[in-house]
Formats: sequence, structure tokens, C-alpha cells
Amino acid sequence: MITTKKIIDMKGKEPIVMITAYDYPTAKIANESGAEIILVGDSLGNVILGYDSTIPVTMEDMLIHVKAVRRGAPDAFIVGDMPFLSYEVSVEKAVENAGLLLKAGANAVKLEGGEEYSETIRQIVRAGIPVMGHLGFTPQSVNLLGGHRVQGKTQESREKLLKDAKALEEAGCFAIVLELVIESVAKEITDSVNIPTIGIGAGRYCDGQVLVFHDVVGLSEVNLKFAKRYANTYEVMSDAVKKYREEVKSKLFPDEKNIFE
Repeated sequence: MITTKKIIDMKGKEPIVMITAYDYPTAKIANESGAEIILVGDSLGNVILGYDSTIPVTMEDMLIHVKAVRRGAPDAFIVGDMPFLSYEVSVEKAVENAGLLLKAGANAVKLEGGEEYSETIRQIVRAGIPVMGHLGFTPQSVNLLGGHRVQGKTQESREKLLKDAKALEEAGCFAIVLELVIESVAKEITDSVNIPTIGIGAGRYCDGQVLVFHDVVGLSEVNLKFAKRYANTYEVMSDAVKKYREEVKSKLFPDEKNIFE
């Protein structure tokens, strides 16, 4: 059974595997693959709901998908993303929403941001809810960051990332996702904190890695530099649907095996 303590203990000893899942079938596959952590990311806005960012994702969306993932992976360690404006408005609202994600089936929550959210994180942890941090490129801040920009390239950015990482550790986070951070800075952050870092586009020296399920299996049509496609599920599914259409049009389906008498 995976716990936050086990995840922390894996730092520097064994790479941590995290992958997203958004529904019952992807959760079942992710769980059976042996990944230590399943992330129900607000990336479902892009991947499942067809938005151009994560910003439109609501708490209701997250709760529906966390429940579905829990049904697909009943024994997995599940982290639920806190969507835009679910924790920024007030500490009280943040604790309440984090609690709703746990009630829906998550074991922990993840929120974006650095030192400015230290007190929010402390209060969520104080309520008995494990928190995973998220630094670097933070999708909910895409409008402030000016697009999908790699972080840590300037001395100012590097210093802020290091300061934020230490602040998140001190606030009680059990792990930190580093997204689109240059490798040397990600390594420096990893070496400077006692909790695991999990990279996505942050190089080879993080304590673990996370990718989006649809990118891993090739269901996404987007090719990303920091991701790797291990199959071409999109093509397999497309071919299957085309064959189905052809058989219906040619009256090959249904055949004798598919009817009731």
C-alpha cells in the first residue's frame, strides 16, 4: 500500500512513477501498470473536455473524475488537482475544497504556486489532508506566464524556484511537481529539499516522473518534446472505428454470431 511516508522514503532510492488518469478505464490500466501515484489532473480540461487550458475546469468536474478514477483503481494512491479558484480565494475555501476531493476518493491534493500559498498549504495539512506542490510552469497561471515557457533560465527565476521549493517543504508538502524547468535547476531543487521532486519536462535528476496518460499511449495527437509516446493508440482506435463503419455499410456486421434467435 502506497502512503505519503513511503513516497518520501523513496527519495534518492527508487524512481517514483506517476501518471494521470481521468476515468474508470484509464485508472484501471494505470493501476495495473504498477505506477506508484495516479494523478487526476486538471489537465482533463485539455485532454478530456477539449478546453484550450485548465482554467475552465471546475470543482464539480474534478469530483466527478476523482470518483471515477477511484472506482477504477480502488487501492491506488490518488492525487486530485485543485482547480483554478478552488484555493486562491481564501484559506477556508481551500481547506473545504481539499476535503471534498478526499471525500470523493483522493488520498492527497495538488495545488500550484510557491511561497505565497504556504499558509494555505499549512492549513490544509493541519486538517489532515496531504498536499503535493507544483512549481515551474503552472498551467493555471498561463496568462501571467505568457504561454508555455520553460522556467529557471534566469538567475532570478532560479532563485525563486529554490526559495519556493523550500517554502513548500516547510509548509508540509510531501512532494513537489516540477514542470518545464531546466534540468540543472531541477537537479539543484531536488538536492536542496528532503521531499521527492516529480518532473514533467524537468530532466533526468528528479526523484520521479509524471506524464499524461494520453501522451504515453499515443491517444493524443500533440507531440511534446518532454513527453514520450510508447504506442499509437489513436491509430489503432481510428482503424477499428473505420472497419466498423465499413462492415456496417457492406452489411457484414452484424453477422450470425451477433444476433439472437
